[in-house]
Amino acid sequence: MGKSLIIYFSRADENYAVGYIDKGNTEIVAEYVQELTCADMFKVEPAVPYSKDYNTCIQEAKQRVGNAPIKEKLTDISAYDTVFVMSPIYWGTYAPEMETALTGLDFAGKTVRVISTHEGSGLASMVSDVKRLCVGADVQKNGLAIKGSQAKKSKQKVADWL
Repeated sequence: MGKSLIIYFSRADENYAVGYIDKGNTEIVAEYVQELTCADMFKVEPAVPYSKDYNTCIQEAKQRVGNAPIKEKLTDISAYDTVFVMSPIYWGTYAPEMETALTGLDFAGKTVRVISTHEGSGLASMVSDVKRLCVGADVQKNGLAIKGSQAKKSKQKVADWL
């Protein structure tokens, strides 16, 4: 796999079907990927935090599509062969901040592997949307979808997928 990087978005607070959590489901899964691959990690954080309330958060996410500023942006991923793109599913795809994070990066020659956390949406359109953004990458079709309510118990599922 070569040198790997995990680019992920995760949100704590109130989550669908899980209740209030101290660490986001995607972050839990990202840590399993890191442990199993020794990948570097980059957490995508919104410039303006989401509401702690789930219903308010998803409405805010819908308003941020196409305009989701982030605190810090990666500018160079040339040291990596494989990039894991990880996000909860918001409105049928990754969180809007992921688009901001991925846009403008040079994915030529990279392998991209997609992981979502969800409560019934699976991967939704995340793989095809990542493929659109990661021009020149080999975006693997067999992404991994993990129910957020099962994130803490997903280490073996992640290991089997890797």
